[in-house]
Amino acid sequence: MVTNTEVKELGHFINGEIVAGTSGHFSDVFNPSLGAVIARVPIATKEEVQSAIATAKAAFPAWRALSIGKRVEIVMKFRQLMTARMDALIDIICIESGKTIEDAKGEITRGLESVDLAINAPHLLKGEYSVNVGGNINAYSAKAPLGVVAAISPFNFPVMVPLAITTMAVAVGNSVILKPSERVPCSALFLSELWKEAGLPDGVWTVINGDKDAVNELLENPAIEAISFVGSTVVADYIYTTGSKYGKRVTALGGGKNNMIVMPDADLEQVANAFLGAAYGAASQRCMAISTIIPVGEETANKLVKVLADKIAKLKVGPYTDSDVDFGPVITKQSKDAIIGFIDRSLEEGATLVCDGRNPDIAKNSNGFYLGPTLLDNVKPGMEIYEQEVFGPARNVVRVDTLEQAIDLINAHELGNGVTIFTNNGAAARKFITEIDVGMVGVNVPIPIPVGYHNFGGWKRSRFGEGHMFGPDQARFFTKTKTISEKWFEENSESASTFAFPSNND
Repeated sequence: MVTNTEVKELGHFINGEIVAGTSGHFSDVFNPSLGAVIARVPIATKEEVQSAIATAKAAFPAWRALSIGKRVEIVMKFRQLMTARMDALIDIICIESGKTIEDAKGEITRGLESVDLAINAPHLLKGEYSVNVGGNINAYSAKAPLGVVAAISPFNFPVMVPLAITTMAVAVGNSVILKPSERVPCSALFLSELWKEAGLPDGVWTVINGDKDAVNELLENPAIEAISFVGSTVVADYIYTTGSKYGKRVTALGGGKNNMIVMPDADLEQVANAFLGAAYGAASQRCMAISTIIPVGEETANKLVKVLADKIAKLKVGPYTDSDVDFGPVITKQSKDAIIGFIDRSLEEGATLVCDGRNPDIAKNSNGFYLGPTLLDNVKPGMEIYEQEVFGPARNVVRVDTLEQAIDLINAHELGNGVTIFTNNGAAARKFITEIDVGMVGVNVPIPIPVGYHNFGGWKRSRFGEGHMFGPDQARFFTKTKTISEKWFEENSESASTFAFPSNND
């Protein structure tokens, strides 16, 4: 429960068991709702990471050799255990991330979509076959796992993202090393216990806790074949550049400045309700959260801001134990201070404060890292709060005169994760879908996150590499293709040497 003040010393999960760290260095894990330390997570040394990689490498051949049907049976058992232990997992998520119960439950549900997709790995691993491509030669392709792969996950989705970037990798036959955020290690260790109970062979699944040194070893170690990362754009750029330098297959998903365009014909009541959850849910700590709402036309803007102000004033911030709260705290005090700094500087740059969440009532009687919802009007391109991703409940209103202006503004930004438009005009929606330079697009959908069997990934500096987080690209990313040309000679048949380049003319 949230009142638990016991400080636990955590470990790594290596070769099928929790092992203590040997570095002597730890990072504090906080309960953001209380502002209290609840655990200490070990920071792995380079040698510990190397040892974990060696264990994963040793486990790979037997796991690769196991039939896909047997591997999928283990994934199915893992899914059953997750649903059976959902309440315990929800509690862990809420305690270490500050999410509400409903938000944690939603995260697990979306994470299970990735598990469901991995259960369909046999279908996604099917190759191609051609008979007699020439000279009685048959050609076919087969997909093979890569070997040892690594996944690096962020704090804001302690379960969904790890499941999205590891489950398919396990199902197709790889050994997986997960490096979770040191802010939320408990969820990853809980998943480790479920994998163990599901029957996953020791060494196939590893959790190593650490900081940049651990990440660098994963990026540089020649035994790691691929890296999947989700986090900030700055770090995603580093992961992609460094991993690629060392010959890794890399997909690195970064941040987003996601926009909601509101056309004059839209129902503003519906728009406002959609915006609240998309903008402030999980204390706005989502890479797909709506950062900026862009009403088209001055009349639309004036009406919308008034409706939003009335609704935002009624939002409630608090701990997950309070069933009436809309969202909880941000992850750390450093995050809280940074968000307040963004708000303060935006006002200095000329933004107008509509709703001020810098000092909510709960913060006066709690050490939790609470911020209320802030809404800033008259934000303009060039302002810091417009250009940078703010991972907290400070949202913007940018006013434009036309849909064309809105599209041009969004396309000019370096990030292109998600975007949505609210309208009843089919022509406007079609123009928007066609011309917008963003990877995930919604029409009257506030958060355009695709379901688990569609690919998830932004454009521009929101994604580095060609892999995706959800969808069939997961199977492609974690496998390599072998193409075989096969011919069988009849007994006593004759053949002669040929020096022409092989062709299908025979």
